[in-house]
Amino acid sequence: MTGGAALGSSADPVRELMAEHRELCERAVDPLEIAAGLEEAGLGPDAAARCRHADLFSLAEELYARVPRRLPEPRPEPPRRCGADARAALTAAALAALPCAAVVALGARWPVPAAAVVPLVLLPALTAPPRAVPGPPSAGPTRPWDALGPRWRPRERDGSRYGPAALGYGLGLAGLLLLPAAVPGGDRPLAAALVPAAALSAGSAERVARWYRQVGRGHLGAAATTAEFRARMRPVLPVAVALHLAVLAALTFAALAVLAVVAPRPGPGHGGGLLHAAAERAGPAPWAVQGVLGLLLVLPALLARCGRPTAAALGASAGPAATLGLLAVGRPLSSALLLGGGAVAAVLLAYAWAVLGRADSYR
Repeated sequence: MTGGAALGSSADPVRELMAEHRELCERAVDPLEIAAGLEEAGLGPDAAARCRHADLFSLAEELYARVPRRLPEPRPEPPRRCGADARAALTAAALAALPCAAVVALGARWPVPAAAVVPLVLLPALTAPPRAVPGPPSAGPTRPWDALGPRWRPRERDGSRYGPAALGYGLGLAGLLLLPAAVPGGDRPLAAALVPAAALSAGSAERVARWYRQVGRGHLGAAATTAEFRARMRPVLPVAVALHLAVLAALTFAALAVLAVVAPRPGPGHGGGLLHAAAERAGPAPWAVQGVLGLLLVLPALLARCGRPTAAALGASAGPAATLGLLAVGRPLSSALLLGGGAVAAVLLAYAWAVLGRADSYR
């Protein structure tokens, strides 16, 4: 029986169409794929009219709304070498911390920051995961859109190509880490401790981002529907951000302990030992600035590793841009970082919460 005959003999032609093309409707990522699939199956305006629709596109929208989504199969990850994530994290930490330490030690004269920018700009390329290697061709299409031609296939996004987005991400990272070290004023010994600590946490951001992507792909294979996938992923982003901030807090406290030994505050000593001296060396404002820097490091890394390189580049660049704007109107550095960077971090966090719960970030 043809599709047209089935539609003509049914009291509910849309339900018959749903049953006949259920797999296409379950796996479609938008109504256009359903419309293209129906057209490939030989259905046209007459079939849409029998379903009381003006055209195939409005019929496809009803089918998309009525049939629950079923998640696509995740693409296989490239073979994982032992310790690859740890090496990438160490590489990111070294490429970020060494230039910042050089600026802190040698001063902010223009040749030093100019040279320090280079490894930070190259960091996204040198720590990117390898591209997935396509497997052997299968006997037939395994997903509905494979049979619809290249126009209807979803774009493959892995965030590993070094293009304009990765360049913008690297430049934003350079501005974010070098700006506190290069701008004069404030407590320079304190900045000399806090900035390298934040730069070292770039390795933590890279490791957390890779872990987050692995968890997402695991849930993508285990969840039966998009609603179940979102429910599984809902607690993962807060855990990832909290893990990174915990590592940053540990690095910051260690840097403050070293600073308390190397450059103790003048005046009578206080009891409590090294831990007490480290805790007294920075007040609430520097800790808040460290938290903002931590968010501006980990959120773009999460977006970049989950197929959102353009958003990662914009987010990484917006933090130092907002800080520079506030510095230009006379705000002190800590206030500019806290207000400008904090606003950008809040927007990035809301955006990451919205998009990283979608299945297409891990396909």
